[in-house]
Amino acid sequence: MKTILVTGGAGFIGSNFVNYLYTRYPDYRIVVLDALTYAGSVHNLPEGGFDSQRFAFWYGNVLNADLVDALVAEADIVVHFAAESHVTRSIFDNRQFFETDVLGTQVIANAVLRYRKQVDRFIHISTSEVYGSALAPLMTEEHPLNPMSPYAAAKCGADRLVYSYYQTYRIPAVIVRPFNNYGPRQHLEKAIPRFITSCILGEPITVHGDGSARRDFIHVDDHCTALDRLIHAEQGRVVGEVFNLGSGRDISVLEIAQAVRVAMACPDGEIRFVGERPGQVFRHTCDSRKAREVLDWAPSIDFEDGLARTVAWYQANQAWWQPQRWMRQIPIITAEGKKELH
Repeated sequence: MKTILVTGGAGFIGSNFVNYLYTRYPDYRIVVLDALTYAGSVHNLPEGGFDSQRFAFWYGNVLNADLVDALVAEADIVVHFAAESHVTRSIFDNRQFFETDVLGTQVIANAVLRYRKQVDRFIHISTSEVYGSALAPLMTEEHPLNPMSPYAAAKCGADRLVYSYYQTYRIPAVIVRPFNNYGPRQHLEKAIPRFITSCILGEPITVHGDGSARRDFIHVDDHCTALDRLIHAEQGRVVGEVFNLGSGRDISVLEIAQAVRVAMACPDGEIRFVGERPGQVFRHTCDSRKAREVLDWAPSIDFEDGLARTVAWYQANQAWWQPQRWMRQIPIITAEGKKELH
């Protein structure tokens, strides 16, 4: 029985991936390590998993080297999601971002190094935020790294740390740089669930600046499919490589807000503009040709269909997100020097 260790497996993308594995691979053992910070919950984990011999949950932090070491010692594959992940929150309070994202990744990488003879591959989930604003129509894996927020800087540090361990120690590392994910179980601090729940609650949708910043959105199910391909690809084709995951289509924040209004049949809902967020990235657009060629992967869910699915999930799962209402806004100092709730 193959054992897959998933750090941060109770968070948004991690839990969707854990549910994906649990459903599709009944002969795999899945071990989740999660500190259950505000964005993680055991309610995100597979139904019936806690009663199954092929699922184990460990409540703990990736900074706990002894715990990480014990779990990696049992793993065939390590998928490392654990990170603080919200740009705006990193502006408000950045210390934990560097502790978890960089030092936590170092702890994981050291454990993989210690057990590199048995760990088949170590998949590190980075982010497109390490690139900063796009310098070309499409952003390849060779795009310069220009992080523009504390969150992006922390993830960039972790990204390069993993790469350095591959170069120095030849650990079986693979780096994934997903573009903006959306879908079920995403915390309300993120744009799409915040917009959706604003419509449900009859509140204005708040948009940073003039809403012209553009992002490439990928549905979390497509992300999970790509990770499945990475786990099962021939090791020599993926170890030491970086893979972008995205759709190749960018959409503005204002267009997303308008699309949410249409999808929720509230086309006249108010859109309220607030100050521009410091460190704003103007545009991200993914070039995913490498993933297409090496993994035979391409996203299968277009944005309109994925948004409709996401709206339906939040409408049907209000008990899940209602306790998060008080965390939807964060106080920051804007680029213009004003204190605002974003």
